[in-house]
Amino acid sequence: MKIKVVFPPLKESIITISIIVAFSILTATFVGFRPEHFLLIIFFSLLFFLNKESRKLAAALLPFLIFGISYDWMRVFPNYTVNPIDVEALYNLEKSVFGITVDGVKQIPCEYFAAHQYALADLFSGVFYLGWVPIPLGVAIYLYVKKKKNMFLRFALVFLFTNLLGFICYYVYPAAPPWYAMEHGFNPVVTTPGNMAGLSRFDQLINYPVFASIYGRNSNVFAAFPSLHSAYLVITLYYAIQGKCPKTMITVIAIFMFGIWCTAVYAAHHYVIDVLAGIICAMIGIFGFEYGLMKLSFFKRFFNKYMDYIV
Repeated sequence: MKIKVVFPPLKESIITISIIVAFSILTATFVGFRPEHFLLIIFFSLLFFLNKESRKLAAALLPFLIFGISYDWMRVFPNYTVNPIDVEALYNLEKSVFGITVDGVKQIPCEYFAAHQYALADLFSGVFYLGWVPIPLGVAIYLYVKKKKNMFLRFALVFLFTNLLGFICYYVYPAAPPWYAMEHGFNPVVTTPGNMAGLSRFDQLINYPVFASIYGRNSNVFAAFPSLHSAYLVITLYYAIQGKCPKTMITVIAIFMFGIWCTAVYAAHHYVIDVLAGIICAMIGIFGFEYGLMKLSFFKRFFNKYMDYIV
């Protein structure tokens, strides 16, 4: 099938090119230009300049792109430069509320699972934790392709809104993950690299460095509260149900949602408290958007204009 190339209006082209150039210069200056930045620019540019339909998709994907860029740019102003890092208080609270007593010694759940490992659980934990990216994107693409673009846009904007709420929490309350307290004690060292923790066992099982490559790029290990991994599938499940996705898809999302919650604790990436905070963050994001932002006239106008562009 022959693809017809239709360039955007001159004004849109100039604005887009200017943004891409500014993004490239600022990223190279403050973050460091990496291959994934180049691929992102190429991908977005191809979509935007190819034709009218691909341009709509480029605009529709902007909330997800902004999320990724925002997370990457946290490297410029690390949260631990804004507020002190909590390591001990969160650990002690977890032990007090969710502690498990074994042979008279009280442990946090992460410590218990570090001493009680299961190969099948290691395998499933890796599969579940890899699902936080493709499953939300898969549902978003499904809603978009099925012409449920109103629901798609709500999902995309809530996904971004929830992440921004979580990022604010990271700056207000920098917190260490449980693996840090378990391996390094309670003294925060800001140069500590990312750690796979229990997910390293998945890499060992499949004999391939999947999580090693992911967590080697972690921009900040002191961003554990709330667990945004635990929030993503809550949002995805809500909009999959609202968008009347197939029951099989909804079931898979629900399984992965619970799987990610369990993996976060089993692999010592998050406390139970972090997971609960992530779920609450998702609920605030959903209801804050639907019953807060969408009730504001100026935001509703923005939403409708956005919808007009991508439809």
